[in-house]
Amino acid sequence: MVDLKANPYFLSDEDCKWVEDTIAGMSDEEKVGQLFFQLTSSFEESHLRELMEKYHLGGCRYNPAPGAAVQEQNRKLQKYAKIPIFIACNTEAGGDGACADGTAIGAGVKIAATGKTEYAYELGRMANEEAAAIGCNMAFAPVADILYNWENTEVMTRAFGNDPDRVVAMSAAYLKGAHTIPGFACAAKHFPGNGQDFRDAHMSNNVNYFGVEEWDATYGKVYRTMIENGLDAIMGGHIFLPSYTREINPDIKDDDMMPATLSPEIMTGLLRDRLGFNGMVVTDASHMVGMTDRMRRADMLPRAINAGCDMFLFFNDPEEDFSTMLKAYQDGVISEARMTEALTRILGLKAHMGLHRKSKEELVPGPEILAQALGKEEYKAMQRAISNDCITLVKYKDKDVLPITPERYNRIMIVHVKAADGPMTPLMKMMGFAGSNAAEALKQRLCAKGFDAFIYESPLDKMKKQIAAGEKPSLNLYFAGKNAIADFVKDMDLVITLCDVSSGRPSFGMSKGGGEIPWYVFELPVVVIGCGQPTMLADIPQARTYINTYDAKDSTFDALVEKLVTGPEAFTGIDPIDSFCGLFDARL
Repeated sequence: MVDLKANPYFLSDEDCKWVEDTIAGMSDEEKVGQLFFQLTSSFEESHLRELMEKYHLGGCRYNPAPGAAVQEQNRKLQKYAKIPIFIACNTEAGGDGACADGTAIGAGVKIAATGKTEYAYELGRMANEEAAAIGCNMAFAPVADILYNWENTEVMTRAFGNDPDRVVAMSAAYLKGAHTIPGFACAAKHFPGNGQDFRDAHMSNNVNYFGVEEWDATYGKVYRTMIENGLDAIMGGHIFLPSYTREINPDIKDDDMMPATLSPEIMTGLLRDRLGFNGMVVTDASHMVGMTDRMRRADMLPRAINAGCDMFLFFNDPEEDFSTMLKAYQDGVISEARMTEALTRILGLKAHMGLHRKSKEELVPGPEILAQALGKEEYKAMQRAISNDCITLVKYKDKDVLPITPERYNRIMIVHVKAADGPMTPLMKMMGFAGSNAAEALKQRLCAKGFDAFIYESPLDKMKKQIAAGEKPSLNLYFAGKNAIADFVKDMDLVITLCDVSSGRPSFGMSKGGGEIPWYVFELPVVVIGCGQPTMLADIPQARTYINTYDAKDSTFDALVEKLVTGPEAFTGIDPIDSFCGLFDARL
């Protein structure tokens, strides 16, 4: 059922024997433990030891922390593991997905905007060199999704855009770069393909609506190419694929449809039988509603394994989930044949990575390797190069606005547009994850160029200040924008509307003709800049000049300001999605 001498394993007879002998010598508990990929909740040695010695885990993920702390954690995990474990990281955009002091290289949409596959290759190489230095051996990357729906925020900035051929080339390049690191594996995500449904599988269902032929020509093409190029593993997404489910099982009822991670039609019939994938499969996180809303958790755990997933991502409660899976195996719900198949893929991949040939001390590099690997100048230079090449002048109706120089536009008002606070925002602020002030960063750079730049204060912000000072808020401020146009425009030469929206839609507060929304695009020059999600034209279609930077990193804003003062010819980025969001009025 599993060919360990074929792609992606290529094992020798000796390696195959290690896999077979190891499985033969495992207890029921050890077999079941290998099916689980757990998120560590503590760096304490007693906790890590219990994960290995009580639950016999096959793999681990972990919470963000500095590289030295993660490296020490990984050393302890391997120390107590009877069988070497996968230690995975989310290096889809850089080494900062492996540790807090890793290097941010660039998200998928930013790489795609350069049009250069060599950047995707370097992302795969550089990000995972840093990951390997702290003892990680697997990337949950690349993101092989295709962004067809501009309202999909789950993979909006993470995917390599909306062109299947570009996604194919970029994903394959990332994989090739990561494979330059000995013993390092990749799990591409999210099979069978995200990017069509506007909903987020973390909170709801997610559906891929393509028909069989259209799926084959797009998402199927991406996965076939990566499989041919030695893709080690695949992360299954909690994504319905109705057309292929019915193609493989014509008699299935709608009520019996399942997301891919629970669907034998998709994980076995399509991925294994039709695409011929011989590698290991892990589910996406098992707490996501796209998976949990289909059945009882006690049924869901063995169902995922029986559907064709080899590993299950994250306990809900370790004791409960482990006992549930163990009982399912001992009661025959998970057959001996299916357990052996899953273990063969898991251990086969570990053998392919050479983990079984290393001593425990060799599985995690020493501190001196960490010091040499993190934050290399070549990584930072790559970030700067990508930041320079990605910035995209999407819309340019007022052809004489650029360049922006102090002689033409001395006084610049920056309007900082943010997303509405989500349920996690207050907690993130308390934990120090609120992020930097993008408007202030842009202002400083403009002032350094000789501009008199200032940040707009909305009526709502002024009212909040009055309340904080114990004063009664003046409701007249709410209507403050209802003045003569001449009074509004007299204090500025140009407006930059900076859309700092990483998820969701922009929030314009209580504007009644104030400055938050650029209603005044014909009254004075306005440049709208998206420094998060590149879809702000959906909410500000009246923008005459619209630029996407894809993030607000220092290197990005450095490049942005240089391009603004140089002129339109300095913008070399290509639109990796439809930034007009398919809206007629956004192009006017």
